[in-house]
Amino acid sequence: MANISATPHGTAHGIDDHEHHNTNNVFGFWIYLMTDCLLFGTLFATFAVMRTQFAGGPTGKELFDLNGVGLETALLLLSSITFGFGMLSAYARKQGAMLAWLAITFVLGLGFLVLEIREFAHLIHEGAGPDRSAFLSAFFTLVATHGLHVTCGLVWIAVIMVQSFSAQVFSTRYMDKLQCLSLFWHFLDIVWICVFTFVYLLSVI
Repeated sequence: MANISATPHGTAHGIDDHEHHNTNNVFGFWIYLMTDCLLFGTLFATFAVMRTQFAGGPTGKELFDLNGVGLETALLLLSSITFGFGMLSAYARKQGAMLAWLAITFVLGLGFLVLEIREFAHLIHEGAGPDRSAFLSAFFTLVATHGLHVTCGLVWIAVIMVQSFSAQVFSTRYMDKLQCLSLFWHFLDIVWICVFTFVYLLSVI
């Protein structure tokens, strides 16, 4: 009788500990995203102060090409949709579909980065580098910080895809990692919408 009563008690205790551990992981990642919000909030505030400090140099209206930036925005927004399909495939335990959607997300994110780097190279070639004015210093710092986050997200996607070939695919731990990555990727999407609106659109109008 002692063994019978101990088994359910031990199992229940193990489940509670596991659920508590998973909750802590996701909660901890939310705290990280809040610190990232503070980081980007500071960079947006800095840009707001510096957005008219051109030092006799070119303005955003003279520099920014909304068509190119619009394409970057479309790629990143579309990547959030494809990541969402990847998550649905993971919940359905469809490994092939999940990998396909993650691969598409990776390609879209990489395309976004390529266009952003091309934009930076063009601006620097035109003499509008980060050392030209306070406006451009704030612009490059804000946009490059977001680009660095996207790069980290792409590395994370690649790692998750490689890990999916292990025996632990679709385990609770694996799904927690995928969920945290999903939060991170959608967060970057929201930040970019703010960048597009506040940095590019308002500078051109």
